[in-house]
Amino acid sequence: MTNQEIEAAWKYHNSTKHSYASIRTNPHELDWENKPLLFKIYPTLEVMRLPRDVCQTGVSALSAISNTGLGARGKAVPDLDSLAQLLFLSAGITRSKKYPGGETFYRAAACTGALYEIETYVVCGDLPGLAAGVYHFGVAEFGLRALRVGDYRQILAEATGNEPAIIHAPVTLICTGTYWRNAWKYQARTYRHFGWDNGTMLANVLAVSTSLGLPARVVMGFVDEKVNGLIDVDTKREVAFSLVPVGYVSSTPPKVTGDIPPLDLPLVSLSKSEVDYPAMREVHTASQLLAPKKIASWRRKHAKRKFAEPRGKVFPVNPPPENQLPTDAIEQVILRRGSTRRFAQAAITQAQLSIILDSATRGIPADFLDPVGTTVNHLYLVVNDVGGLPSGSYVYHRQTRALELLRNGQFRKLAGYLGLEQEMPADASVAVFFLADLHTVLERFGNRGYRVAQLEAGILGGKMYLAAYAQRLGATGLTFYDDDVVRFFSPHAEGKSALFLVALGKSA
Repeated sequence: MTNQEIEAAWKYHNSTKHSYASIRTNPHELDWENKPLLFKIYPTLEVMRLPRDVCQTGVSALSAISNTGLGARGKAVPDLDSLAQLLFLSAGITRSKKYPGGETFYRAAACTGALYEIETYVVCGDLPGLAAGVYHFGVAEFGLRALRVGDYRQILAEATGNEPAIIHAPVTLICTGTYWRNAWKYQARTYRHFGWDNGTMLANVLAVSTSLGLPARVVMGFVDEKVNGLIDVDTKREVAFSLVPVGYVSSTPPKVTGDIPPLDLPLVSLSKSEVDYPAMREVHTASQLLAPKKIASWRRKHAKRKFAEPRGKVFPVNPPPENQLPTDAIEQVILRRGSTRRFAQAAITQAQLSIILDSATRGIPADFLDPVGTTVNHLYLVVNDVGGLPSGSYVYHRQTRALELLRNGQFRKLAGYLGLEQEMPADASVAVFFLADLHTVLERFGNRGYRVAQLEAGILGGKMYLAAYAQRLGATGLTFYDDDVVRFFSPHAEGKSALFLVALGKSA
């Protein structure tokens, strides 16, 4: 099945919806004796430890989150310290907690179920302190393992149809998704989580890159086979999901001659056995791009946001002036961020909500969003307790920075129900639902549009996390009853699909 045969995406999306009935009839139970290892480990490869000191950039988190991408104004090459900081503050372990029988490791970005199925690889030319090569980022040891020695950046340039950001990047991050590590708990719905969990991580990558003065861009248009072959992953278990070129050099990478041989490196098993969920592999395979010459035409098909003019009462989103915003640096905010487990039923201010919405939606530098500021997802809100706003349901008009009141009323209980009958969206001040017009997205991008929509939702959600914690508020990402969410926000949301949920408020 080709990328343009979009029934594959619809089949997967519809078959993995949550409903009141599906939750109660699913016999799945967690097999704790078979829980997957949270780290990918190459036991035969030596680990090159990375420096652990966190550089104090002094760049405020809100400024870094709001930035829509640094232009390439000259040479910008990360050294080993900068690369280590980028990896640590996006995918590294920031703290741990011991309990009887084990230890929980918390990472820099939020992840569904704390299962951390996203792996990171580094492809670089010669950097100060690091030789050219293809590396795997070993989270457990906080180090790099060399998979290939030499400059292989040209392979990524070819795989992306000569995307300029890739060609001129001294280093590119490859993010992959590992099916079983997340499917152990979430079964076939895991493929949605690839987008969410990769997205929250990329929100950190983009913000930290900005703080370090390094241009960065999210690239989703690439020939899957070439990228998977370069890092030699078993595509039945792990697949490349996104690329992020970081930095800029005017020169282009040297040609790579000859075939790229497989590595056939042994790995530490994730668990004693794995359960296969073919639906995930089927939708991923159906969304593959097969030839570099197809990439340019794929990129030209940008999603255009069609949004009706407000019909209800409108409330402007007016964040305070910049000199009145919280100034905590991005590295400080990331290090204290967590996923809030309990919210106090307490109000946040309209200014605090305005800061979150405005800073998170300024724009994402990505090859599928042109011009910057274009969005695939639409934000719908259940406002439980925000000073200056009536309780009710809203839709956010990003272009005019305004919230349109759809329905007045107290919907705490209903917000909890929509969030899979959990207390957090009911107790939070606001529940933000991410909905997309998948008909338009898939028509423009093919099945790969499903990856795009989920990833953008994750990046926006990750930015909201950081914007909330920059104000010492709480945030958490949640799942939901798909069709019930759409029905609640209809008729305005009619025809859209629910993709993600973030609850915001004061932590209890």
